[in-house]
Amino acid sequence: MALVFLVRHAQASFGTHDYDRLSDLGRQQSRWLGEYFAERGVQFSRVVAGSLKRQQDTAREILGVLGQDANAIQTHEGLNEYHGDKLYAAYTQGADPVAHQKADYRGYWKTFRAAMLAWARDELPTMPETWGEFAQRMRAGLHQGSTGLGRDDIALVVSSGGAIGRIISELTGASAASAIEFNLQFRNTGFCELLAIGDELRLTSLNNIPHLERADRRKAITFA
Repeated sequence: MALVFLVRHAQASFGTHDYDRLSDLGRQQSRWLGEYFAERGVQFSRVVAGSLKRQQDTAREILGVLGQDANAIQTHEGLNEYHGDKLYAAYTQGADPVAHQKADYRGYWKTFRAAMLAWARDELPTMPETWGEFAQRMRAGLHQGSTGLGRDDIALVVSSGGAIGRIISELTGASAASAIEFNLQFRNTGFCELLAIGDELRLTSLNNIPHLERADRRKAITFA
């Protein structure tokens, strides 16, 4: 059976107006994950990432450690994250998310969770895509990463927390509320392991960070 590692991107630049770039810690997280794969003797026969910089750069850092060619990365926009800025604006009628994050971090995430629930109930008509359309494109991206693999192939798919949470909820038959909780609890460079059996995917592990579960790396475990 083929194996798919579905990885959330490394730490980006949360709390700034240019979130879509890896922090220095994010690059290190990615390299540590690459070292973990190297220790397991993993070489990827297929690599697919969303088109966002934080997704592409996470994949590049991992492949760099493994000595694999970053030019082999396939890009699928279906793996991109939902439009978080537009989601927040639609729910709050245009409030500044960065200002809210800096003024009241917990309050921001409480508001954001409520916004996601409203989106899942189709209560935010100004969103550029529906909750269902979000799932559809994520499935398409994952399909590119997992379909047609050989029995012993290993694939790397790099996406984002919300997108991964959405697809995991579908694979497990979980609710929209569960998908949102998966999203908010998914750690940077955390990965899920999926078995690819024909066109079927089976979840075998969730939100793993063995490369960060060391005493000297506790502060490197991040969620945004």
